[in-house]
Amino acid sequence: MEQAIGVFDSGVGGLTVAREIMRQLPYESLIYFGDTARVPYGNKSAETVIRFSKQIVRFLMTKNVKAIVVACNTASALALSSLQEEFDVPIIGVIEPGAVAAVKSTVSKNIGVIATEATVKSGSYNKCLRILDPKITVVSKACPLFVPLVEEGLLEDRITDDVIQRYLHELKDYQVDALILGCTHYPLLRNAIGRYMGEEVKLVNPAYETAKALKALLYERSMLNEDTSVSPHHAYFVSDGVDNFIKFADNVLPADVKMTSLVNIESY
Repeated sequence: MEQAIGVFDSGVGGLTVAREIMRQLPYESLIYFGDTARVPYGNKSAETVIRFSKQIVRFLMTKNVKAIVVACNTASALALSSLQEEFDVPIIGVIEPGAVAAVKSTVSKNIGVIATEATVKSGSYNKCLRILDPKITVVSKACPLFVPLVEEGLLEDRITDDVIQRYLHELKDYQVDALILGCTHYPLLRNAIGRYMGEEVKLVNPAYETAKALKALLYERSMLNEDTSVSPHHAYFVSDGVDNFIKFADNVLPADVKMTSLVNIESY
């Protein structure tokens, strides 16, 4: 079998990244790992997130993956550099692609970032955006209730609209014209967030931008699979809650998830 791409997240949110990779790289096989036993990462220390991420990468390496996507903003913010130093396989995160797209989108140079507490505290988006353009003003906001709302399926609900208004009203006050959806769950709230922020605000989906960056990386390294005669094979692994994962995945991915395997990730 053609070598697969490894994709991992703290839980199910990274499936939005997997979905974009499937759409933009239709001949690539994916191996997805969701750390559903230890989710969320957003309220954990950097040391813990790094340890968890290294365990997951060691597991993915047993599957002979050719590249790894850290499909988690928190892990990208806190663990990416450590992973790149330790493992000799191309590893990319979701923060830089999202930041690049936001800088290209903004006219006012006022960019909003919504993310988990850990991603906001890390300042990773702020640092990346200011390296790209020192004149950028960044307004960051942690939105911890967005993840449970998504996982409860409340994508179009009055409760969700109320929470969005509560979190995002100050971003409107700053007149941001680009808003980075800095958690992999948040693109699933894109319609509701877009309604509140208005058409003049460009919503930046790092999942979409990361799939583009991955395609460019594989092409540059002559690793891109373009063999149309071979059907891709996707495999899914989690650390807990197989049935809930499959239910969520079937609502997000373009292909049905027929089987998901349980992994004792602590053994890696």
